Amino acid sequence: MSRVFEATEVVGHRGAGRGVVDGARENTPESYAAAARAGAHWIEIDVRRTADDALVLYHNAALDDGHAVVELTARECADAGLVGLEEGLAAIPAGVGLDVDVKSVMEDAVDAPSRRTVSLLLPYLRREAGRRRVFVCSFDPGVLLAVREEAPAVPTAWMPFVRNPLDQAVAGAAGMGCPVVAIDARSFGLSGDAPRPDRRSVEYTVDLAHRAGIEVVSWCPDPVDAARFAEAGMDAVVVDDVPGAVSALKGGASAGS
Repeated sequence: MSRVFEATEVVGHRGAGRGVVDGARENTPESYAAAARAGAHWIEIDVRRTADDALVLYHNAALDDGHAVVELTARECADAGLVGLEEGLAAIPAGVGLDVDVKSVMEDAVDAPSRRTVSLLLPYLRREAGRRRVFVCSFDPGVLLAVREEAPAVPTAWMPFVRNPLDQAVAGAAGMGCPVVAIDARSFGLSGDAPRPDRRSVEYTVDLAHRAGIEVVSWCPDPVDAARFAEAGMDAVVVDDVPGAVSALKGGASAGS
C-alpha cells in the first residue's frame, strides 16, 4: 500500500474543530467546508449508526438529553440537529481527504453482522476511496480488522485511547497490520509538560514507527505542538485550530528551509 500522507498534513478535527468554531458546529457541512477553506488537507468525521441502521455524524454516544444515538431513528436524529453521512460527505470538497472515525456501539456485539456500524459504512468507504484519499481510524480493533478484510484499498489507523503509552500504540498498530497509528498528543507530552523518564521522545517514536512501515498521526495538538511534531517528522496532525496549525506548519517549513 502506498503512503497515506504527504509531508506533514493537517486534518480538521470534526471539521473546523470541537464544539462551535466561528459559528460552525462540529460534524456539520458548515464545519467541514470551513476547515477546507482554512487549508485542511483532510477532514475528520465521526460516524455512528441509528436504531434504523442509518449513519449519522456525531461524536458522543448520546445526545445532551441522555438519549443514545443508537436508540433513535434517523428522523429523530435529524430533528435533534444531527447530520446524515451522505449530506456530510457532499460538503467535503474534491481533493480534500476523508478521515473516518468509526464509533462502534455495544449493540454491534449482538446485532446481525449486516447491522454493525462498520458493515453499514463499508459501501461508503469503497465509493469514497474511488474518488478521494480516505483512511479509517477507530478505538475498536474489530473495525480496523473488518475494513482491512472487506475494503483492503482503504488504509486503517489504530487509535489507542487518551494518554495511551506510546509503546503499546506503535506495537499495536504493527500487530494489526495498520499502516497508520493515531496517537493522542498528550501521550507524547505537550509543550510545558514536565519530562518523564518513561516516555520516549517524539523523534524516536516517529523514527521507529517509520522503520516499521507505519505513518504517525497525532490528535489534538495545539499549533505549537503541531509544529514541534512536524519537525520530528510526524506525518499528520488532527487539530481543532486549522488556521493556526496551517500557519504554524508553514512557519516551521520556512524556518527549516
